[in-house]
Amino acid sequence: MTRQCMSCGHRGMVRNEDYQEKLSFEGESVTLTGLTGWFCPSCGEGELDQDSGERYARAHDDLIHMARSRQRESIRRIRRKLRLTQAEAAKITGGGRNAFSRYERGDASPMPAVMNLLRLLDNHPELLRELKPGHGQATGTERRSDHPTRLEKLEREIERLRKPA
Repeated sequence: MTRQCMSCGHRGMVRNEDYQEKLSFEGESVTLTGLTGWFCPSCGEGELDQDSGERYARAHDDLIHMARSRQRESIRRIRRKLRLTQAEAAKITGGGRNAFSRYERGDASPMPAVMNLLRLLDNHPELLRELKPGHGQATGTERRSDHPTRLEKLEREIERLRKPA
């Protein structure tokens, strides 16, 4: 009896005992080998056997865990580098007062704009004074003497990242 593909309806799925698949998530990746299942030669869709499906799911979960762990560590490292408390960092990025505590514990993931802002501040910590309340915030009228063109470009990028998508 021929198996029919659940995706495209093609009759004649092929059994593969040594399938390989690369999984990727937010910069982390892993290649799984030795997967078994039925695969469609027409559309490329596959149905993994139970054991292979469980291995695939575990590997994907582990990948997500590694990426989130890396993100937590990065958030904490950048915040400490900038010498900000969790509450100060939350205020600057527009989050709730406990946001950074949740980010650093891994209980929540920040919006992409928050991560982009943190990466900018990691690379250009001098921009923090532009964002920190009461610490030399720019009004937009003063002349900046230190690399005005570069600084103004970075400020525009920060403003763009702060706007909701």
